Amino acid sequence: MNLIATSIAAAGVAGLGVGGYFYAGIWPASQIFGRTLLAGRNSNEIALTFDDGPNDRCTLQLLEILAKHEVRATFFMVGQYVRQRPDIARAVRDAGHLIGNHTVTHAMLMRCSAAQVREELSGCNAILEDVLGQPVRYFRPPFGARRPYVLRHARSLGLTPVMWNVTGYDWNPRPAEEVAGILTAGIERNQKRGRASNLLLHDGGHLAMGADRSHTLRAVEMLLTQSGEGREFVTVDRWNAV
Repeated sequence: MNLIATSIAAAGVAGLGVGGYFYAGIWPASQIFGRTLLAGRNSNEIALTFDDGPNDRCTLQLLEILAKHEVRATFFMVGQYVRQRPDIARAVRDAGHLIGNHTVTHAMLMRCSAAQVREELSGCNAILEDVLGQPVRYFRPPFGARRPYVLRHARSLGLTPVMWNVTGYDWNPRPAEEVAGILTAGIERNQKRGRASNLLLHDGGHLAMGADRSHTLRAVEMLLTQSGEGREFVTVDRWNAV
């Protein structure tokens, strides 16, 4: 019985260890593996952030919506898609939006070797800087997955790691009204906590170019049209010193 009890206890400790590791490496708000940028303290500030582009089916339409409402956003771009559509990446830059690194292939970095992490981050930086002609200062790990070396290497490249505190759950098609409702509820929750809102959305898809993000476009239009009094849309660099 003592042996069985010891085995069960050891398994429980191991399970807690695995659970703790994944919390530290996946949960957006976790700072256990190193500091990441979440959001500022002004609860009226909102950052729209879009991952996995550029996407020839969505990104340019999104730029039109943002321009209509005079809103600047943050785009975390996948290097291999920037290679395919540099013109869209430049259009995002020319519209005044902030562009960040989202790796070359949308790799799950917490499962990558140190050499692979370097290739993914340094390679994406090189692609973006070649296409855009300007330095890249921000980085979002795909899936939010990171470990200490990922964050250390990002900072060695001069990149600030950025997470989020509201998820739109728009990576799979769902009614735009539902996505907008989720975003609004998250903003209101953060306002009660005295925090700004960093919204995670997607203008592309990590599996292939051409992902359908029409529901995201409609949800963004709804959010911007219905935005409450006093709210200000910002890019994530607003919070870098907060």
